[in-house]
Amino acid sequence: MTKPSKSTIAIWGGETEHEAYERSTQVPVVHSVSFGYKDIETWHAVALEKEEGHIYSRNTNPTVRAFEDKVKELEGAEAATSFSSGMAAISNIFGTFLRPGDRIVSIKDSYGGTNKLFTEFLPPMGIEVCLCDTTNYEEIEAEVAKGCKMLYLETPTNPTVKITDISRLAEAGKAVGALVVVDNTFATPINQNPLEQGADIVLHSASKFLGGHADALGGVACGNKELVKKIYHYREINGASLAPMDAYSLLRGMKTLSLRVERQNESAMKIATYLQQHPKVDVVNYPGLETHVHHDVAKKQMRGFGGMLSFSVKGGLEAIKVFLPKLNYAHMAANLGCVETVVGPPVVTSHVECTDEERAAAGIPEGLVRYSTGIEDVEDLIADLEQALSFL
Repeated sequence: MTKPSKSTIAIWGGETEHEAYERSTQVPVVHSVSFGYKDIETWHAVALEKEEGHIYSRNTNPTVRAFEDKVKELEGAEAATSFSSGMAAISNIFGTFLRPGDRIVSIKDSYGGTNKLFTEFLPPMGIEVCLCDTTNYEEIEAEVAKGCKMLYLETPTNPTVKITDISRLAEAGKAVGALVVVDNTFATPINQNPLEQGADIVLHSASKFLGGHADALGGVACGNKELVKKIYHYREINGASLAPMDAYSLLRGMKTLSLRVERQNESAMKIATYLQQHPKVDVVNYPGLETHVHHDVAKKQMRGFGGMLSFSVKGGLEAIKVFLPKLNYAHMAANLGCVETVVGPPVVTSHVECTDEERAAAGIPEGLVRYSTGIEDVEDLIADLEQALSFL
């Protein structure tokens, strides 16, 4: 049998290897905290992972396991483990592998919460953090060559939508024995699979594109069995577990992942092209545009350019305060990746935790708009942008 496509995996992945409850065609929501056994021997064997089963939902749960298996198959990984949020996934990966005296190399353009871990939480633990210019691969390679325990990448970045060359930088990381971790939230497994390009661990904020409906929080990390087992053990003890109801909502949302992402890819490209020609727009950041600084890299490592773009309007933050409320088909909210279009400046979305100075240091202008393209009719979205921009 041939290997199924991503769209088929999004529907069937993780759902055929689990025993159905009362012949149900859908994965049930198992709310039980614990799982009972009629004899100590079987209970003990499951607890030692010598037999299949579940003991306690902080550790594993049938609904949660189905979600993990679906993402695992989409990313082409050996194993996956889930978390209560995307930030829980990131912080648990750091907690699993980094110790005092270790060094981590990353980029300046990472998501604001991740950046806070780099600047505020890791250094007091005795972990050295080196943040490089995201577009300067030579600088990143030079810093990695000095030695590091982990190379952490995000591509496309949030919210500047910059691209990092996964295979090139993964090769640099492997040369010094570093663990290469990639946040694949913006791209999704439909557009990009970092493990195929040399990454050791790929993670997602499942609250975004994977779920797609802005109704469930979650995070997930994928990789080989040995690495994921270590992350799982750290998570099961620290307790940042994914709730069964959220796992169910994410599973349901993922069944349309391929359809949604394909639509968002197409619409985002049309919107970026429209905005690039608009006289009241200064800069448009979208990897599908030939003017993007790393368009060639995006073409090499991505199957589609994603639903996320950002752009700067003339007049900066004050202009944004006029323009955004005029949009009819966009939520002004701190979210992305869902079926509805969502907009907002970094000051209240991706980098709300950061100071003005920290955003400036990360190269994020105050007049930037993060635009998460929904699945609405693209002509309606463009017309909506046109009328809103007319107020500037």
